[in-house]
Amino acid sequence: MRGHATDPARSTDPGHRRLRRAAGALASAALLLPLLGAAPADSGASATRLQRAFATAASEYHVPQSLLLAVSYLQSRWDTHAGAPSVTGGYGPMHLTDARTALANAPHHSEGTEDARGDSSRPALHPTAEVPTQAELPPRLRTLTKAAELTGLPAQQLRTDPAANVAGGAALLAAAQRDLAEPLSADPADWYGAVARFSGADDTVTAAAYAADVYDVLRTGEERTTDEGQLVALAARPELAPETAQLKRTGLRKGSAAGTECPATVSCEWIPAPYEEFGEGDYGNHDLGNRPAGQSIRYIVVHDTEGAWEGVLNMVQDPTYVSWNYTLRSTDGHIAQHVKAKDVAWHAGNWYVNAKSIGLEHEGFLANPDAWYTEAMYRTSARLVKYLAAKYGIPLDRQHILGHDNVPGPTTSTVSGMHTDPGPYWDWRHYFTLLGRPFERTAHVRGDSGVVTIRPDYSSNRPTYTGCVTSGQACATHGSSEVRLYSQPDTASALVKDIGTHPSGDGTSSIGVNDIGSRVSTGQQYAVAERRGDWTAIWYLGQKAWFQNPAKNPTAVSAVGAVVTPKDGLTEVPVYGRAYPEASAYPADVPAQAVSPLPYKLPAGQKYVAGEKVPGEYYYAVKFDTASHRVVVGKDQYYEIQFGHRVAFVRAADVRLTLS
Repeated sequence: MRGHATDPARSTDPGHRRLRRAAGALASAALLLPLLGAAPADSGASATRLQRAFATAASEYHVPQSLLLAVSYLQSRWDTHAGAPSVTGGYGPMHLTDARTALANAPHHSEGTEDARGDSSRPALHPTAEVPTQAELPPRLRTLTKAAELTGLPAQQLRTDPAANVAGGAALLAAAQRDLAEPLSADPADWYGAVARFSGADDTVTAAAYAADVYDVLRTGEERTTDEGQLVALAARPELAPETAQLKRTGLRKGSAAGTECPATVSCEWIPAPYEEFGEGDYGNHDLGNRPAGQSIRYIVVHDTEGAWEGVLNMVQDPTYVSWNYTLRSTDGHIAQHVKAKDVAWHAGNWYVNAKSIGLEHEGFLANPDAWYTEAMYRTSARLVKYLAAKYGIPLDRQHILGHDNVPGPTTSTVSGMHTDPGPYWDWRHYFTLLGRPFERTAHVRGDSGVVTIRPDYSSNRPTYTGCVTSGQACATHGSSEVRLYSQPDTASALVKDIGTHPSGDGTSSIGVNDIGSRVSTGQQYAVAERRGDWTAIWYLGQKAWFQNPAKNPTAVSAVGAVVTPKDGLTEVPVYGRAYPEASAYPADVPAQAVSPLPYKLPAGQKYVAGEKVPGEYYYAVKFDTASHRVVVGKDQYYEIQFGHRVAFVRAADVRLTLS
């Protein structure tokens, strides 16, 4: 899915060369930690190179250095990504965009065999919508071209040279400030309007939300070692109060969040998914409901779009396609809501999960490790999730905040066709830190803990994957949230088996980027089966699975949690992909749904971390007329468990719950 772009034509007019303006002392320089002095001629030189680039660009274009750092942090967390583009074609620390490099090839929900609705009471839904060709890219996706004109630097240099990229960002900020007839002030408080314009937003709500994040970074300060190993720091200015009245002079249209269910701290618009009848009694692209009064909302499912913003919005407005509740834009974190929380969107491939979840699509691509997500989108997504979690009582943990790749197949036949986004390159550790629920050690003695929380260092954890571009060929090396599992405490041993995703072979998984059968993900918790030196074994899919967990650089931390194991006298218990009621619970006008186990078993002697205990529940909604809709609740109780990479369910009557 990688793209290649030729350099856009750039003007040779001297008027477009680097702009020279009267220099003034920048008070913001004093805000930085003392990293700008002469660097030694050894490895220490690289540790200050990027910080010096910010100082140089700030002086050249008369932009407060602290402001330039804060904007860059929100764009990229100061990472360079080795010149690779983000999911929207943004380059370098300033995320200068040339989105011709980031156009999608395939719609997300029409890949593979998954039925996004995930309800066997209706025929499987395999939509065939195509991503439309973009006739013209909006200005927010062409900022690199403008930066090339302002600086006189070649576009290729702006993509690959971090210092040039920072200069391009400074030039854009300065140009925005001049366009607003504002002085090139040394005080970052005077640049609110320019920051709002820099966001690329075309409405005041989105621009204000972006600017608020930038000034939040300025107030709190940041310090971070980048992906190139360079320490960059910004001192806190807690008293900073920007001139927000400048927003009225930006010329942006008035934004409105009318009709949306979003927190006030994000930008949101209402682009409804259609509830329409078509064909012979068929309808789309979601179901009307009465949540949380009719049934609780217990999950938030994180997806990536596998497509660009404009095309994805066109698809969700197609009644013959599928739906999700929200889409988040990568450039600035802007949100579009499509389905109300009370209604049920078709997004996760498991009807039980759909009926009890809210789906969030993030502009991005699973199989392109270099197509990175912006900090703006991570932060906006975290704010939305915190808002939804508080409103509907959803716990902020990895058994309730799921990736699409954590949603179980509802039946045996569906397991191998389930989707695997957002994939190994979504930074769950950073995401949960933004959610205010960082993954911490909760058991104090490593060797005595019966449960572990997976928590590798994202940047240094770089397992090999294949198939990002060509089947069998290695993907680009990149940080990852996921840890590989082996059948023995030896990397030369076979990977663990997944008989669900590999039913026709021996069950052994591969290192393919979409093969989740031998991987655990950051934040997930598992019961410990054994420890040997730098290796830890967990119970996983009914077997013992080993991963490297050295004491000096652990990939998991000790935890405390509830676990389930088969009741005494049972050699094994069935595992389910959905928690459906017993047949006797269904009224006469609702067909009973099969309580069908998955191909896996939970054997005696094994333990699995348990989530909450829930009753069997089924939402009957197979007709356009909502008068026939019913919520069926049974007497049988289930525990949700972390069984493999995906969650699963076991009947409470089959297991014994203990605290480990």
